[in-house]
Amino acid sequence: MEVSMTVNGREVKSDVEPRMLLVHFLRENLRLTGTHVGCETGYCGACTVHVDGKAVKSCTMLAVQANGSTIMTIEGLASNGQLHPVQEGFWERHGLQCGFCTPGMIMASVALLESNDNPSEDEIRHGIEGNLCRCTGYHNIVRAVEYAGAKMRGEEPPPPDWEGGD
Repeated sequence: MEVSMTVNGREVKSDVEPRMLLVHFLRENLRLTGTHVGCETGYCGACTVHVDGKAVKSCTMLAVQANGSTIMTIEGLASNGQLHPVQEGFWERHGLQCGFCTPGMIMASVALLESNDNPSEDEIRHGIEGNLCRCTGYHNIVRAVEYAGAKMRGEEPPPPDWEGGD
């Protein structure tokens, strides 16, 4: 079955098996391996991408269901060599350790900040609760999202905890 969609600003067409998951289409057909395959049940969130502006776990969606859609993956976030503020926040606030969950966590965080540019800590934790991290304990991920929110609002990010911040 032929599918056509816009992925990271580029029109793509491909012939796919009707049962191919979107995550496998992105990784295998388009070689966009930043979207990780974790549990393949929708539980971990490592495969989170944006489909028509909404965060979606791409292991729960068939590629044919994305036909005609606009897809954004972690590879499409940076612009003109500049990291997206959420990517920068994860770097600046050490929001990652092993990095396996990071692409999905970043994509979920971007979606959160697009709907609420100044979330509370509780709102951040709720916004990323569908994405699992086995390494960090989430503290620095929350701080990374706070950093990114401030940058996106044109404000100075709060200092990191280790510099006398909260």
